[in-house]
Amino acid sequence: MATSNKVLRKLKAKFHDLDVQHDEEKATVRIVHPTLQTGLNLDLPRLEAKYDQKGDAGLEDTFSFITLSFEAMEEKKQLQGKLQHVFPVIRSTSFPTETKDQKALIHEPHTAETRIYYALDQGKTYALIDEGMLESEQLDEQAIKEAARFNLRSLATDVKVDEVAGNRFYFLNSNDGYDASRILNEAWVKEMASMMEGSVAFSIPHQDVLIVADIRNDQGYDVLGQMTFQFFKEGRVPVTALPFSYEDEKLEPIFILARKKPKDQ
Repeated sequence: MATSNKVLRKLKAKFHDLDVQHDEEKATVRIVHPTLQTGLNLDLPRLEAKYDQKGDAGLEDTFSFITLSFEAMEEKKQLQGKLQHVFPVIRSTSFPTETKDQKALIHEPHTAETRIYYALDQGKTYALIDEGMLESEQLDEQAIKEAARFNLRSLATDVKVDEVAGNRFYFLNSNDGYDASRILNEAWVKEMASMMEGSVAFSIPHQDVLIVADIRNDQGYDVLGQMTFQFFKEGRVPVTALPFSYEDEKLEPIFILARKKPKDQ
């Protein structure tokens, strides 16, 4: 049996009380909650790859994501008195700018590849903030954005370091949903950049990892490109497969033409 059919069968078995729709042409699966009248879109090839690599265990994080997302939707999303639980989140520029019921999501530009959205943390998951949430509670959009940036600075920025082919890579991976968001912590970004001996690069392949690269030779860019693409393929919420150079406190996408892998990679 084809992997796609196996994945579909497992989704339908796991979420038998929901409507699991397969769009063969777009290679997507849509899980629709009949009561909420809204749903989640999933990339079928990405799920197939996870299943091929890890079997049933490869789908567990997707199952959890679906369950928690619908639980968050079922809760009444109130912002009043919860500004300390608001955080910025990074998404790709292809991410929708409005909800399925056509409410505009609060967002702003970031780079040519990324966009900033704002979320209300609900413990195990979070809900993106839309204009309707602000209007119903007469909250100011700027106040939300300022609170989110302030709260972001309180999050831990512990990193792990690895050295490949003479280049150094720092990984921030706390799995709190805001790892990629740390790139908006300007003070921390400047501090990390000041530690680098070579060229400075950042990578946010998906929402749960941020990579800082100290590029000391040409092979470093190849390693970073391969690393970023691998994380991008595996991430539950992918952002961008392009890393960024960091010069004059600005992020610019880097297009890397991969050459041969370093021998010690």
